[in-house]
Amino acid sequence: MAEGYHLRLREMPEGERPRERLRSLGASALTNAELIAILLGTGSRDENVLALATRLHSAHGGLSGLARLNVAELCRERGLGVAKASQLRAALELGLRLASTHPEERVIVRSPREVAGLLMNEMSQLSQESLRIVLLNIKNQVVRIHEVYHGNVGSALVRPSEVYREAVRDNCPQVIVVHNHPSGDPTPSRDDISVTAHLVQAGADLEIELLDHIVLGHGTFVSMKEKKLGFP
Repeated sequence: MAEGYHLRLREMPEGERPRERLRSLGASALTNAELIAILLGTGSRDENVLALATRLHSAHGGLSGLARLNVAELCRERGLGVAKASQLRAALELGLRLASTHPEERVIVRSPREVAGLLMNEMSQLSQESLRIVLLNIKNQVVRIHEVYHGNVGSALVRPSEVYREAVRDNCPQVIVVHNHPSGDPTPSRDDISVTAHLVQAGADLEIELLDHIVLGHGTFVSMKEKKLGFP
């Protein structure tokens, strides 16, 4: 491939383009980055729209981080002008308003399988590891889901302060941690067990209960709480 060449979206296989995937599979099957790419419509000379959306999503820690940016802050991002920044800001605001309109209709999770079902479609397709925290209120209703890490979730890199930051901010008394194994095998590693034990203790110190740590594979999952891995 020639230096400086960037694959355009229309040059990708049709089955990998966000709009075509949305039409054929439905919105729930798309990743956050793919949905953002559809909102933005086009990329820049340096990167296609999917690459742009993926970079934005990763750089700001997921949707919750993007939702905290105003139009001026979004415009500072390479590849975003006023029009694209406004479209993205408007879409994120609509999502926030929808989530707060009927809090009584929030998803309730009562089992590891229900939690895995919320994230399996998206996270099992990721080529890199992603660690997310499911924030819950006292009724086990999902307040929101926040991506904490993307790329490497080894024990040396996972900091409890970063994992629990959003729970403290939103005053959520309980959380569930979820991460994926791109290999497809959800068997917890030694690092997974070490991270979990560390997070259980840190959560207790903050008076936030870590209900479970779920590892996702390709269509399968492991509840570390059920296996008593990292949990007392």
